[in-house]
Amino acid sequence: MTAKSWAWFVMTLLAFGVALYAMNVALVPDARSPVVTSLIERMPAVAFSHFIGGAVAIAVGALQFSTRIRTRIVTVHRWLGRTYVLAILISGSAGLYLAINSSGGAAARWGFGLLAGAWLAATFTAYRNIRHGRVAAHRQWMIRSYAITLAALTLRFYLPAAQMLELPMGTAYQTIAWLCWVPNLIVAEWFIRSGKREARVGQAASQLANG
Repeated sequence: MTAKSWAWFVMTLLAFGVALYAMNVALVPDARSPVVTSLIERMPAVAFSHFIGGAVAIAVGALQFSTRIRTRIVTVHRWLGRTYVLAILISGSAGLYLAINSSGGAAARWGFGLLAGAWLAATFTAYRNIRHGRVAAHRQWMIRSYAITLAALTLRFYLPAAQMLELPMGTAYQTIAWLCWVPNLIVAEWFIRSGKREARVGQAASQLANG
């Protein structure tokens, strides 16, 4: 197995772990923290839409990076893509509503609000590009979209880390509202630009070889 395959396998494993956790929190009352319980009691439809839609998006999105599915099972790839877009439309819209009504402070409201907005915008741009046959641009925007989707994963690392370090949760939460997704996008952009450079180098080498 190549390094790229291992990276995809680990990412997919973690993504499915987060998806199962989110579904468990949504469907099993005893698995909820007091904060989540309060949220569901106040805004059940919005909370369930965000949790379940996000769980579907992070699981389905991971599968979309499988070369085998993309190239050999194209019909499945297309239907998974439609499912991914719909899940983000539902979860992202709910997330935006939750962010606006958040009691975690202005920094948290802006952080999570922009996260939801960027999530919806990147996904819509990816969808629009594939509808117009722009495959390369579609793939680049899907990388950005899924990098934001993975905020659900990075959030699960930062929150326990803040608790372990005994940081003031109010301040930590407002920082994590940005930290859970902005670095993800930076890494995604680096990955996209690195791929472009490699493609240009390969094209130049091919032209030189062909005289």
